[in-house]
Order: sequence, then structure tokens, then C-alpha cells
Amino acid sequence: MRCLVVDDEPRLRRVLVRLLAGEGFTCAEAGSGVEALRELEKEPAPLVISDLRMPEMDGVTLLREIIMRWPETAVIVVTAVAEVESAVACLQMGALDYVAKPFHLDEVRARVSQALDKRRLITENRSYQQSLEDRVEAQARRIEELFLEGVHALVYALEAKDAYTRGHSMRVANYSVEIARALALDSDLIDTIALGSELHDVGKIGVSESVLHKAGKLTDAEYRHIMEHTVIGARILGPLMRDAPGALAIVRSHHERLDGSGSPDGLKGKQIPFEARLVSVADAFDAMTSVRPYRPSLAVNHAMRELEEGKGIQFDPDIVNAFLRAFQEGASLPIPTPQLQPLRLPMRVMEARRA
Repeated sequence: MRCLVVDDEPRLRRVLVRLLAGEGFTCAEAGSGVEALRELEKEPAPLVISDLRMPEMDGVTLLREIIMRWPETAVIVVTAVAEVESAVACLQMGALDYVAKPFHLDEVRARVSQALDKRRLITENRSYQQSLEDRVEAQARRIEELFLEGVHALVYALEAKDAYTRGHSMRVANYSVEIARALALDSDLIDTIALGSELHDVGKIGVSESVLHKAGKLTDAEYRHIMEHTVIGARILGPLMRDAPGALAIVRSHHERLDGSGSPDGLKGKQIPFEARLVSVADAFDAMTSVRPYRPSLAVNHAMRELEEGKGIQFDPDIVNAFLRAFQEGASLPIPTPQLQPLRLPMRVMEARRA
């Protein structure tokens, strides 16, 4: 094991070097704190024995530097009997022990042995903490995977029930992400919007298939039944998405309208969560440009005019404008139905689950 002896008195340095060499150490010497730092930069040492009173840089300053730059190094300070208070202060700073001058060689041996035992325990404790953190991290990742697997199971169940919804949800997710980028939203909020928009219709699992696939016009009762999918979806996902309130708000509130005539809560204006206001634009556009059992699709230009006419009534004007900016080339719409992609949790949700 390597040791660095730091003292401005050559005679004392040689005494300590001889002692430590006899104990099996390979020793280096330094006559000041500045010289000691140069030695440590060339090759760190597990053990440093340093005097407190030295020119250029005293032992206290050296101790601070070592603790900051080489925290696993064990430091023993050497001090005069009259400076014991300074030595105690060094212990509070992070030195592992001190030796008072004039010292006995047996005492130095004992202090070195104790300091190295303390260093070993500290190192083992740090290693254990790191191992524990790694295990907690792995467990958090598995919890996250189980969460997403549960959400995916709901998506697959909905696909099996209504093939239209799969394509619709994925297109709405893509439209929503492009709107979010046009608004220069941060990546975490974009992830929230992507997650919520892909799941926004999952509540249709609880809607009667006869109503869902009805070719003719819906009765008032049937319309109310099908609009219950927002509440059903929020109820299904609520226990899974406590840490993602923005995504859950999309599921519940994407059929709210700015004028307060929407459902399920009749929210008005800024009462409607921003994420839900954004996804409602993408949802409406894709619904208008898609074939439904009860009507043919609208032309893209016609659907864009409908969005324009709905600004301030049904839709947030800023979000409609962002949609029109994002898709200025209307000929490329509607986008093809993409393959189902793995859902991704927003970073803040992952951090909350790992806390």
C-alpha cells in the first residue's frame, strides 16, 4: 500500500517513512501541501500523514483539497500538543485520526492501523450503498416496465375490439406530438402528450359494441353512452397513472370545449387542461378525415376550415394555429397509420416512481 508523508521537517519525514516502510508501505515524501498535491496528482495514495504547520500550504488547506479531490484517501494529521484543538477540527472536517508531537512509534502504528480500518469500513459502506442504489434502480425500472405492460394490455384489448381506434389513436398521437413541437414545448411535456393521446380513447373498452359500430345516426342516449368513454378511461387508468396527471387529463377531458358545452365536466376555457386542449384539436381533425361507420371522411382542406371556424368556440386558437403551422402541406394528410410503438413515460414520472 502506498503512503504519502507530508512535513516540512526532513528529519521527522524520514522517521515516519522508515516506520511505515517497516510495516510494508511504499512511501513518498513531500515538504509542503503544494508539493503533496503534485504527488497525489501523479499517483493517488490510500494514506496521507500530514503535519498541520507548513509553509506555502498548511495541513488544514491540504486536508480540504484531499477530501474534495480524493475522498477515499485516509488522512492522519500530525500536530503539536498545544494544537490539539486544531487536530479535532480536522477530524470534524474528515481526517480519520491525529498524532500529537512528540509521538511514539507504537502509537503511530496503532493510529495508522485504526485509520486504515476506518477507511476500509467507509469504502465498504460506499460500495454497499452504490450496490443498493443499483438494486433500487433496477427495481424501479421493473416497476416502470410492469406499468407500461399493463397500459399496453389495455391498448391491445381496445385494438381487438375496434380496429378503427388503433389507427385513430396512433395518428392522434403523431398529430399531437407535431403540434407540441410547433409550440416548442419541452420534451417531458411532449412525452406526456404522446402518452395521453395514444391512450385517450381507451375507455371505449367499456362502450357497447353495437353502439360503437352502429352505421346509422346515434340517438341521444347512444351518444351519451359513447361519450362516457372519457370517464371510463380515466377510471381505468387512474390507479396506473397517479404520477402522470397530465396524461390522465387528456383521457378524461379531450372532449371538453372552450365554450363549456363539452363533456364530461362542462369545463370552459383555461379550466380545460392544456394537454387536453391540444389533443382535442388532433382528435377532431383525425375524426373528420377518417371514414366512420356512419359517414365518409371529409377532405383535408374542409377539415382544416372546420378547425379554423371552431377557434375560440371548440378549440384553443393558439393550438389550432400550431396545427396549421405544423401541417402547412395539407396534401401529406392524413398520415398513414403507424405501427404500434412502445409507450414511454415522461422523465418526471420515472423519477417519481424511483423516489
